[in-house]
Amino acid sequence: PQAPISAPCWKFEDPDSHQHSRLLALGLLSPGRICLDDMTQDLLQVRSFGVSFYVLRDTHGLYLIDGGFIGGRSSLDRAIRNNGWDRAPILGIILTHGHLDHILNVARLVEDTGAWVAAPRLDGPHYQGHPTYDGAARFAGCLESIGRPILGFRAFTPNRLVDDGDFLDVWHGLKVVHLPGHTEGHSGFYCEKLRLLFCGDLFASLGCLSHFPPAIFNSDGGQMAASVSKALALELVGILPNHADSASPDVHLQRLQALIRNNGNIKI
Repeated sequence: PQAPISAPCWKFEDPDSHQHSRLLALGLLSPGRICLDDMTQDLLQVRSFGVSFYVLRDTHGLYLIDGGFIGGRSSLDRAIRNNGWDRAPILGIILTHGHLDHILNVARLVEDTGAWVAAPRLDGPHYQGHPTYDGAARFAGCLESIGRPILGFRAFTPNRLVDDGDFLDVWHGLKVVHLPGHTEGHSGFYCEKLRLLFCGDLFASLGCLSHFPPAIFNSDGGQMAASVSKALALELVGILPNHADSASPDVHLQRLQALIRNNGNIKI
């Protein structure tokens, strides 16, 4: 059974804004209830070195969106403990893609918790530590080849390989949305009930420094424009990138929309 939907309580600059009206109409926000820093009552953002990842909670336990980078495990334990979730088991790890800063801790987390792993099928070589990079992205490949032995990366085999349109019956339900370009298999996870998209590395949301991923980190930058358009075609009230500050999901969405307006055609 699905857990009851927790009402997102996000802070808006203008309580009469269009986004606020949409949330009220969807029943996701009560009138006058524009409060709380946390995005929902069953969602946590965990910060590790250079990248964030997320913890979702339902009636069965906890699920991670990606596994974090350097210091990610200690940050995860601290966040779960501080939020009073330390008695809930970590049941699953859901990966947006196979870059090292998202999968470094996966094997150890599986070993410690027994969690299953769901991951994009097309990024399979990354999970074994043998990805291939072409063009400018060879620079990223070089960094990862140095980082894997130094940081102690261990290969792993996902329990479930996911493709575009697949559904994960966890939290409030997550649909796989294939958003290639950053990696071949790069995918987001869309929660239709909450109108939220976990968008991985589709862009970095860092205030005035928000940007699309540099070419040296993309497997095929030519696919990025179509992926951004595909993401924004979803019914959304917010998005949650992995390279992001602690702004609310609606603010991240506004930043992505602003990037589109300011950059016109995306060329990465």
